[in-house]
Amino acid sequence: MKTRVLLVDDERDFLDIMAERIRARGMAVTTATSAEEAAKMVKMGSYDTVIMDFMMPAMDGLKALKLLKDIQPEIQVILLTGDATADKCSEALRLGALDVIEKPADLNLLIQKIKDAKDRKQKNSKKKL
Repeated sequence: MKTRVLLVDDERDFLDIMAERIRARGMAVTTATSAEEAAKMVKMGSYDTVIMDFMMPAMDGLKALKLLKDIQPEIQVILLTGDATADKCSEALRLGALDVIEKPADLNLLIQKIKDAKDRKQKNSKKKL
């Protein structure tokens, strides 16, 4: 089964390029341009990981992370940021983010984090059984 990734960013060009690069690595990628849209998608489907921009217009990464975790507590979220402070990064990790990665993200690092997220989600699911 392919790894399912939800990629969330308000910059359409970045979203399209990253989605294409992740798909080229054999993963199934769905995209959203806002945290609100991502929340609807998480309610309707199952994803191994959500990769989300930390700074989006209507809802920042911390609020979006809380929202996604409320919908699906076991969801694995990786935040991408161009300018997050250490405090914001620490808060994101405390709230359950798998990681916070600096933009522009190294694709090999991001792919490894996606694999880690899928493994972590599977381990969490087995614990519940």
